[in-house]
This record gives sequence, structure tokens and C-alpha cells, in this order.
Amino acid sequence: MSPRIGGWRVALRLARREAWRRKAQTALMLVLVCLPVLAVAAAAVVWRTANVSGAEGVDRRMGSAAALVSGSGTSAVLQGFDPDGPTRWVGEDEHVATAEEVRGVLGADRELVPFAQEYLGYRTDRGVADLLVTETDLASPLTDGLFRLEDGRYPRTADEVVVNAAVTERGPGLGQTLTVLRRTADGESRTELRVVGIVVSATTREEPVAAVLSGAIGVPDGQPAWLVGGAPVGWDDVRALNAVGLLAASRAVLSDPPPSSAQPPEVVGDEPVDETRLTALVLVVTMVLLEVVLLAGPAFAVRARAQARALALVAATGGTPAQARRMVLASGVVVGLLGGVLGVVLGIGVGALLVPVAQRFQGTWFGPFEVPWSVLLAVAGFGLAAAVLAAVVPAVSASRQDVVAVLAGRRGEGRPSRRSPVLGLLLVAAGAAAGILGSRASGASPALVGASALLSVLGMILLVATAVAGVARLARRFPLALRFAARDAARHRTRTVPAVAAVGATVAGVVTLAIALSSQQAADERDYDPQLAHGYGAVALDPGGDPAVARRVLATRLPADRVDEVAGVRFDDAGPFLELQVGTEPLVLPTSGVFGTGQLVATSAPAALGLSNADRDRADRALAAGQVVVLRGDDAFGPEVSDQVRVVLGERISDLPAVTVRPPGGLGAAALILPPAVATDLHLTVATTGLVLAPPLSATSEVDLDEALASTPGTGTLVVERGYQPEDSVRILQWVLAVLGGILMLGGTLTATFLALSDARPDLATMAAVGARARTRRRVASSYALVVGLVGALLGAPIGFVPGLAVSRPLSRGDDGSTLLAVPWPLLALVVVGLPLLTAAAVGLCARSRLPVVARID
Repeated sequence: MSPRIGGWRVALRLARREAWRRKAQTALMLVLVCLPVLAVAAAAVVWRTANVSGAEGVDRRMGSAAALVSGSGTSAVLQGFDPDGPTRWVGEDEHVATAEEVRGVLGADRELVPFAQEYLGYRTDRGVADLLVTETDLASPLTDGLFRLEDGRYPRTADEVVVNAAVTERGPGLGQTLTVLRRTADGESRTELRVVGIVVSATTREEPVAAVLSGAIGVPDGQPAWLVGGAPVGWDDVRALNAVGLLAASRAVLSDPPPSSAQPPEVVGDEPVDETRLTALVLVVTMVLLEVVLLAGPAFAVRARAQARALALVAATGGTPAQARRMVLASGVVVGLLGGVLGVVLGIGVGALLVPVAQRFQGTWFGPFEVPWSVLLAVAGFGLAAAVLAAVVPAVSASRQDVVAVLAGRRGEGRPSRRSPVLGLLLVAAGAAAGILGSRASGASPALVGASALLSVLGMILLVATAVAGVARLARRFPLALRFAARDAARHRTRTVPAVAAVGATVAGVVTLAIALSSQQAADERDYDPQLAHGYGAVALDPGGDPAVARRVLATRLPADRVDEVAGVRFDDAGPFLELQVGTEPLVLPTSGVFGTGQLVATSAPAALGLSNADRDRADRALAAGQVVVLRGDDAFGPEVSDQVRVVLGERISDLPAVTVRPPGGLGAAALILPPAVATDLHLTVATTGLVLAPPLSATSEVDLDEALASTPGTGTLVVERGYQPEDSVRILQWVLAVLGGILMLGGTLTATFLALSDARPDLATMAAVGARARTRRRVASSYALVVGLVGALLGAPIGFVPGLAVSRPLSRGDDGSTLLAVPWPLLALVVVGLPLLTAAAVGLCARSRLPVVARID
């Protein structure tokens, strides 16, 4: 055995014994390493369970059948292993598939069950809503797995149906009649079915679904499809089916895919890399690793200080600096291994508890509970690496300690290096440069953006010692407790610097992600195109729609004075359409909209257009003067309108006086407004094309009104403008960011504070001996928390702007190359000022007031 291996065995044995001897300290170190591992492991379990792979989704897709075969519409087709992926139609002739063709390829004795899925309508208690209907024989063993029967039975005759709970909540229940609506070229057909069972769909949780026997509600739209029984359908069989124009999802192929080279080259393409998401992922991983290292650093520094005398005795008897470093690093190995394993085990348990919670926020069913062992192994390795890295600085410091001073009981450290802050500033500058280069307009570079965060935070760490020493020099005018905390932090920089850096890294990470999220949200809001004024609703009417009937339907749920009619130009499909020109150049504007037309006819601009007060007054004056009002949104293109516009209607050309106003957003709800007299002169057909609903309109009333209108002939879908609405995932991420940042700041500050109080027991004992009051300990603890939290926050906030700016540029870049920077100042104020004060108050309340009476040299 080599001396190096033997030395590590001894060091690991000593580290294990030291960990057992100092149980409370070891438990704290384990928590610091274990918590991030637990969080990532639990998230990995939930993510893997929520992700339904092709093999896991086979049953919910084709039941227990060997394959799902469908027509492609052409005589030949090329597909990948999954027909829902890239597909190439190579046949030249249109073709309708038949069951005989399937049996001709797979064998005449194959069992085939017709299968179809399509969206239809159904009658609810309030009107009509969409319904996903599955048409197949649910009594066949091949359909096992598509649904789970909760009550009743499956259909046996063509006039029976099973539905899920989403249907019964707004429509008929068990034993009642379900009316299914199908729109055809000849109008609308209705099929009444008796509900004989309540089922749970294997795919969706919230969407209304139903299942009937094949042919129960007419001929399904789309190509025919069959569930195929019998022996497995191999890849060669799939290719043979493709040759006759059939697509096939094979259970055998999806569960155990052949080599990728077996796929036709025409359907194989490189998956595009989402540079933005990869950039954010690299940034998060970098910041988390730094955070764990810095959080655990103070604990290992205190452990190394506790071992200082033992290490000094080893050095005095001939031990080498390498052996001293090995003894401290061994603590990192032991704690990292235990923390990684414990974090993974607890993470699996927490993930199992979180899966049902996460399922509530997902409209489709998760897959079976799954543990991603390869990912968890990497996560455990992440915890081990973080613990060892956290022990590196204390190990180096322990190998360089003054043996004579330690054995004599003297403590303290020298002045901070003058080169460190210079190097720190250079690293911050390098991080800024990497961020600028990594977020250039030609394309984001995840590596450079990650390097920007890493270099900036490393530069901040090198500035911490100087900042702490500077605060200590300024502390001469501070109160006693604050002065003691500031100077004690400067005297024990090996313990303080990692704690302050951990808080700084947390704040930097929160600032970075907050800026990125806010900038992306601002960019989404910038790119959002409102269709109406905020809060207004609109219903388009078909040419045959009766506005009086629609008004009566709306009047059952809205006051009559909140519903107005909108008049516009109707065009006959066979007749000429109205075109606009400026000179000889065409003016491209929308010809339709939420009002049922793009050309309104009115004496004043409707409030639902969302025009500013000045533009609306200008439009009203123009209409009163007989001028055309042209509505040009941001996305409209063509020449600018000066004082007239040319209206072309077939062979008739008229030059009319015009004014231009700009509605908010892109194209706007309409293209122009014509005065009634002008519409009459142009011999245009004017009719009521839509209805406008004045606010307020709640989300519940919107659903009810939409279902009621869907049952009214000649009416379109209700559109309600609610402005830009951030996605639920963004809101959740913002809350998680704030809570996680607060927890990490509180955890880092509390850990550093109580470690410092433990390390400062001799000094506190001296204060007790000379008559310090009992509440002095509370004040010292609170002051230490304030020094660590505030110095770290003030250093981390500006550092967070460096990668924050870098990652926000690709996230907020518009089509014209412009970028946005949105800084959430309230969140930053809370993190930089509020949390340090809150932490100081919490520490002051939790710390014991009694000063210890012990020997000064412990």
C-alpha cells in the first residue's frame, strides 16, 4: 500500500471519529450539504415521474394492443419510430386506408378494432362546450388501459356513452342523456346518448371526454385507424405499412426502439438546442454549486479551528502540511458522502410526497413513479464535490497556521492580502466582459454566461476580506455589541469570509434570476398584442347570425346596457373586396377581427378599440367631418397615410380624406372606420357584425357566456381582453425565487452567526467575567448577523447585475434586435435591506441571553 493511500485511510478514520465526537457540529454541516441535494433530488424525482416517455405512454395511447395503425392520406409515407414525430409524405396519390390493407401486411388473422378520436361539442347546463370523443369498442381486451371505469359499465349499444367527471360537473350525470353535437357541411347534427358509466381517462384529468361504440355518432372526421392485436409489430412491419400509406405506432418499437440508424434519413433531424434555456441552466447550476460551497465553508472553518491544536501537535512532531490538509479535507469527504447519500434518500421520499401535489397543477396524468438513479448519482456526487470544495480553504489555512501561536493559545489572523482585491476587481471586470460577449446579438453562449456568473462571484469572494476589514476599521464609532461583532468578524476572516460570501452569492443569484425573469416578463408584455380595450369582450356574428337572439342570450347573464352592437361592412364571397391604397401602393391591414369584420361603420370610435383619449377624440372629429379613420397598429405595413386614402372596390376607385390613429398592440381589432354616409356612397353592405360587452367580466361568467353563445346559431366565440397574463409557471418561479433566496440568506446568516458565537465562547466568557449584562449576548449575536447579512447583501447585489444583464439580453431580445432590462427594485430592497434586518432580529430573539462562564482557552 502506498503511503498516500495509507495516509488517506488514517485521515478518513480520524475524520469519522471527529464527526462522531462533535455530533451537533456535524449535524449542522450535514444539513448544509444535504438540503441542496435533497431539493435537487426531489425535483428530479417529480420531473422524471411527470415526464411520460414513449414506452410509458403506450397503454394510454393504444390500450393493450400491439399497434395503432392509421391512414396517412397518401399512397406512401416515411415515419420515425413514433409516427407523431417527423413524418414525410412521399406518395403522389390521395389514398383512403382500409382494414384489408392492414391485414395484407400484418396477416389475415390479425384482430382489428376500429379506433377514432375527435373533438365535438356537447350540451352543458349553460350551453355548449368542447368534448373529446373516443369511438371504439371498450369491451374489447385491446382497449384495456385507455380508460378506468369508476361507476356503471361500458357501452353495449350505439345509443350509450361513458363520460368523465369533467362532463358531469357541467352536464348530464349517470343515467341521464348526453347530447353530442357535430358540425357538418349541411349544418349541425345532434346525437342523444344515455350515460351508462363514469370513467377516468388515462391521458387527461381536466378535459371533458366521452367514449362510444364505433359509428355511434356518424362517420369520424380524418383518416381511419385500428387497434391491432396479436403478435408484436416490429420495425420491418412498420416500414411495410408505410410503403402502402399507413402510419403505425408499435408497442414493440416504442418500448424497445431499434438503433437510430434504422430510421429513414428523411425523418431524422438534429434537435435544435434551446440556447436560452441552456444558458439559464448553466447559470443556475453554477450559482447553486457556489452557494453550497460557501454555505458549508464556515462550518469547515470552525471544524478546522477546533482541530487547530491537534494539527499543531502533528506539525510539531514532524507532520507535513500535506498531512494537515488531508486531515481537514477528510472531514469534507466524510460529510460529503453522508450528506449526498442522506440527501438522495430523503429526496426520494420528499419527491414521492410532492408528486401528488404537483399532479394537481398538471392537466394530464403523470407516468408511473420513477427514480432517476443516474441523475441522483450525479446529484450525490455534486454534494460530495461541494463538501470537499468547501473544505479546501480551511484545509489550506490549517496547513499554514503558526504552530507556536496555536500551541500558546493565541488566535487571530494577519492583514488581508493587498493583491486579493485587485485580483477580485479584475475577475469582476472579466465576468462583465464574458457576459457582454456571451449575450451578443448573434447568439447567446451558455458557457460565457456561466463564466460571467462564476468569474463575478469569485471576484466578489476576493473582495470580501477587504470589505470585512474595512467595516472593522469603521466600527470604532459603533455601539459596543456592533463594534465587537465587526472586529470579531475581521479577526476570524477564515470563518467570516465564507459566510459573507455565501450571503453575497445568494443575493447575487437572486438578483440575477430576478432580473432575468423580470426582463423576460417585460419582453413578453412588450410583444403582447391586445385585441380590445382592457376588460371588454366581443362576439363576432356570422352573416346569418341574428343580433337580437344573441342579445337575448347575453341578457340572461348581463344587464342590457352593457351590450352594444357594432356595425361593419359585409362582403359577398362572390363580390369584390374593399382594398386600401396610398397613391398606387397597397396598404396592408386586417380584413377581419373580433368584431366580425375589419371595416367598421360608425359615427364615433367604439371604446372597445382601446384608443387613447386624444386619438379617440381625433377619430370622432374626423368621422363627424366625413373622413375615413385608418387604424394602423405596430404590425401594419405599407406606406404612411397622410391626408387621404384610396379605396378600391372592384373597378370603382375613390380617393377619400383620411386620418390615422394608432391602436395599442399589433394589427388592432379593426382596419378602418367609415362614416355611414361614405359607406352609403360606396354602396357597401352594412350590417351588425358583432356585439361588444362592457366590463367587468369575471372568468366564471366568461365560461358561462361562451357556452351559452356556443349553443346560439350564428355567433362566434367570446373574446375577453384581460391584458398580458404571466404564465402560472413564471409566477410560481418568482415566489420560489423569493422564498428560496430568503431561506438561503437566513440559513447562511444564522449558520455563520451561531458558529461565530460557538467560536467566540472564550471572548464572551471574558465579557461575563468583567460584568457584561445578560442581554449583551443577544446584542452581539444580532450585531454579528447584521454584519454578515448586510455586508454580504451589499456586495452581492451589484455583482448579481453582471450575469443578470448577460442572461436578460437573450431572454428579452425582440424581432428587431432590441432588448429590455427590467429591475425588480422592491424585491431587491427586500433582499438587500429587509432580510438582513429580519435575520438580525430573529437571531437576537433566538440567541440565549446568558453569557457562558468558561475558561478563556477552551
